[in-house]
Amino acid sequence: MSKQMVMSVMSKDRPGIVADITGVIYQLKGDLADLNQSVLCDYFSMILIASFDDAVTPEDVVAGFSHLPSATKLEVVVKEMEAPLESAPEGRSQEVYVLTVQGQNKSGLVHRIGLFCCQHGINILDLATTLSRGLYTMILQLDLSHVESVDAIRTDLARCAEESGLHLVLQHEDLFKATTEITLL
Repeated sequence: MSKQMVMSVMSKDRPGIVADITGVIYQLKGDLADLNQSVLCDYFSMILIASFDDAVTPEDVVAGFSHLPSATKLEVVVKEMEAPLESAPEGRSQEVYVLTVQGQNKSGLVHRIGLFCCQHGINILDLATTLSRGLYTMILQLDLSHVESVDAIRTDLARCAEESGLHLVLQHEDLFKATTEITLL
């Protein structure tokens, strides 16, 4: 395996879609590296990275998806990666925090938090949002390894919360996991 491709797949959600997508990769003798999938408002989206033999082209992968017998049309984009990605880096940053944000829904909430992170040199590793009964909730996984002072970030977040009317809580990822995960005995 010497060629990596990144793929984006979207479709109306249905049972079996993950099996169909990964089946195409398997049939092309691909090796799945990373995958992230979500369903929003009954619409499925997945982004994934897989390695293939040199003979497999992005067009081969798209053709594999186009031959799937499905009641829903798959929208597929495949791009060969210029430089292969390494596996998850060793020694992941210990400065990963979780920011939870809640507030009344209004335009620009995600932009405001994204801009805050950008202005403070914070990389957003993961972001999920949901809207329910007018309440907008965001959960962000943030890399604060390039931030000089977490306390200064907390101070600026408090100011942002006051100005925006949002409820903002920043916790180290370890603390967030310890207080939110359920362990079965």
